[in-house]
Amino acid sequence: MCRGVRGATVAAANTRAAILEATRELLAEIIAANDIAIDEVASIFFTMTPDLTQAYPATAAREMGWSDLALLCAQEIDCPVGLPRMIRVLFHWNTKRSPQEITHIYINGAEALRPDRTYQK
Repeated sequence: MCRGVRGATVAAANTRAAILEATRELLAEIIAANDIAIDEVASIFFTMTPDLTQAYPATAAREMGWSDLALLCAQEIDCPVGLPRMIRVLFHWNTKRSPQEITHIYINGAEALRPDRTYQK
């Protein structure tokens, strides 16, 4: 069974370092919270708001050694009520867990998007 695991974070600035740091933190938290083995992940889809232009978030995954995963980046819809500097991810995870057993991660201000999904370590 393939399940979706969602997450979002806010980059501190529109710099390569800030985008990659925020993405690495988000990916690490999703992996830890769900005890995901990388070989169980089919692909990861990343989006960023239009105000982030200095790096692809998939680069952070590649730098973490995830060179065999299918990764895709896209620009988020420019919605007037959206948060600035937002990075979102959608993991396609091969797991036997039910949707209720999956922990979605929203950090660094992205908790405002889904207060019902706020994760406590």
